[in-house]
Amino acid sequence: MAAIATIPAADDAAIADWLHGRLARALERVPEGIAISIPGGSTPFPILRHLAARDLEWSRIAVWPGDDRAVSESHPASNAGRIRALLGPLGAHVQALDTGSEPPHFALVWLGMGADGHIASLFPSADPGVDDPLPVRRLTPDPLPPEAPFERISLTIPALLDSDELLFVIRGEEKRAVFEQACRGGDLPIARLLGAARQPVTCFT
Repeated sequence: MAAIATIPAADDAAIADWLHGRLARALERVPEGIAISIPGGSTPFPILRHLAARDLEWSRIAVWPGDDRAVSESHPASNAGRIRALLGPLGAHVQALDTGSEPPHFALVWLGMGADGHIASLFPSADPGVDDPLPVRRLTPDPLPPEAPFERISLTIPALLDSDELLFVIRGEEKRAVFEQACRGGDLPIARLLGAARQPVTCFT
């Protein structure tokens, strides 16, 4: 397992500052441009709005959702649609996710985590493996979340781990407890990912 740096009590602007620094340095190292993966849900977009207000060469960044709902981009539940609406006008190359996608090596993968320990759309019931031969899978969450009753398309653990570093933003005591337990091991999707990670991991709480 990689070393995990935990940064407590960080607000959205502070996390955006951290992201800006990481992405700017990655762009300096890779003149041809970089790829990143970001999560959906309610947590990332306020942070991304802060990041969008900072000076960054978005035209050299390909942005992939770590997972998405199996809906059209025009649907309000589409992660790719929301990301494109925010970052597309800045020049970012937003990639829609489907089962034919060939994910690149990512400079940074930003992940959320559910209270059940799922990451992206890799729920415990899907039994995601660290040796999954596919980079992208179409999945049906079990149980199906009533607030988002859609099939999902998700990067798999190997695709998420094909990255220079991992970022988590974990809010709330319940989720923090799950994350802390996963850092010590276990069989939840988050624990499997962390157990196989060899790159730096940063968690804002």
